[in-house]
Amino acid sequence: MSDQGQEMRDMVVSECHEKMAKAIGHLKDEFSGVRTGRASSGLVEKLRVDYYGSEVPLQQLAGFSVPEPRVLVVSPYDKGAMKAIEKAIQSSDLGITPNNDGNVIRLVFPALTEDRRKELVKVVKQRAEDAKVAVRNLRRGARHDLEALEKDGDLSRDELERVEKGLEGHTQKVVAEIDELLHHKEQELLEV
Repeated sequence: MSDQGQEMRDMVVSECHEKMAKAIGHLKDEFSGVRTGRASSGLVEKLRVDYYGSEVPLQQLAGFSVPEPRVLVVSPYDKGAMKAIEKAIQSSDLGITPNNDGNVIRLVFPALTEDRRKELVKVVKQRAEDAKVAVRNLRRGARHDLEALEKDGDLSRDELERVEKGLEGHTQKVVAEIDELLHHKEQELLEV
C-alpha cells in the first residue's frame, strides 16, 4: 500500500470518528434541553436573546444557580438585559413564566405529570434513534470512500477489510454510548 493510500485511509477514518463524536455531542446538547422535573441551566443557556440588536445565547449574558431542585435562578451580568432575557424565556417552549425581581429572574419548574414524562421519553428515544441513523450513515460514507481507495489501487483488499472491521467496532461503541445516554435520560425523566 502506498504512503498516499495510508494517508487517505487514515484521513477517512479519523474524519468519520470526529463526525461521530460530534453526533454524540449534539445528542448530549439536545438531551440537556429536554426538561425533567429538575431545574437545570442546560434548559435555558442556549436560548437566543435579542441583546441590543444581536442574537446572543443566554449563557453569555447571565450566570445560573439552582438553590432548590425545581428552582433556577438566572442572574444577568447586565441589568439592562433583564427584559430581553425575560422575553426570550417567555417565548421559548419551556412553558414557564419568569419571575423578575429587578435583580434576578427566578424560574420555578412544575413537577411533570406522568403523561408528560412518557411523552418526553418518546422524544428522547426518537432523538437517540436519529443519532444512531446519523452515525450509521457516517460509517456508510466512510466505507464508500475506503472502497473507492481500494478500487483505485491505493488500498489492498486485506487492508480494506481490516479498516472496515475497525470502523464497525468503533460504530458499535458509539451506538452503545448513545444507548447509555438514552438510558440515563429515561431514568432521569421517569424519576419522580
